[in-house]
Amino acid sequence: MKKFLAILLTLTFVFALTSCGGSDPAAKSEGVMTYAEYDAAALDSEVVIEAYVQGKQSWWEDKATVYAQDPDGGYFIYEMACSAEDYEKLTVGTKIKVTGYKGAWEGEVEVMDPTFEIGEGTWIAEPTDVTALLANEAELIKHQNKLVSFKGMTVEAVEYKNGEPGDDIYVTLSLDGVSYSFCVEVYLTGPDTEVYTAVGALTPGAVVDVEGFLYWYQGANPHITSVTVVG
Repeated sequence: MKKFLAILLTLTFVFALTSCGGSDPAAKSEGVMTYAEYDAAALDSEVVIEAYVQGKQSWWEDKATVYAQDPDGGYFIYEMACSAEDYEKLTVGTKIKVTGYKGAWEGEVEVMDPTFEIGEGTWIAEPTDVTALLANEAELIKHQNKLVSFKGMTVEAVEYKNGEPGDDIYVTLSLDGVSYSFCVEVYLTGPDTEVYTAVGALTPGAVVDVEGFLYWYQGANPHITSVTVVG
């Protein structure tokens, strides 16, 4: 009897945590879309999502641009109404509920004209290895805006926008003889960051593992957040 009661209490506790979203990062509040519903929504339609901040790209004139994610997909939340005080609260892992409109620009799907509120609970995504999908754009795009990784890439070229440090870095990496475009986005990881310095020091022929957000601009254009030289 005691064993039965212990199991019953445990199940009740787990159910309570799950139902309020306290322990399940995939749980959604009432009226909030799942990632599948968001993905299927028409462009220009209103969307309501819940996700966890994974990267802060910029804040300017009370507007914040962030990468967010839940266990099922990633979101690029563009120019979200946000005070400087609230921007400081948006640390990596923070849960937010966002209301806006689904838009797209040059292939990049984003939440536009968004407002938000901070929720309870935290969750930090692990990078998804999508190296094998580089040659399959139809599958790769399903991971758009997620934190991803690419392994064993060969450096072909590193160029600063406008020709000198201080702006974006355009990086060409190859795998199996095919070249791909990457970027160090200065608003996301500026000149004072470790990754900006590390990428600027890369030389052609080096073999690297990289992590970043799978941004899209007329095709995949990942924004690098970490680089490790492996060969």
